[in-house]
Amino acid sequence: MAEGCYLNPHQSRDREPDDWQNLLGDAIERAFAAGIHDLPGLVGRLNEAQVPAPNGQPWTAELFQREMKRLGA
Repeated sequence: MAEGCYLNPHQSRDREPDDWQNLLGDAIERAFAAGIHDLPGLVGRLNEAQVPAPNGQPWTAELFQREMKRLGA
């Protein structure tokens, strides 16, 4: 099969992630590795890990979804 047929996981990225994005991504990966796959659990794990939310408040499901949408834009 041709190499170009595979998904490039960074195909929509136009720059390297900053330190905060790396911190957030690492925390999300650790949560998934711990078996957390639901939104409330993920938000809880981000708060437990003290990953700062963009507004300085604790993470909520709504804030997480909004931030994921913004980062994916």
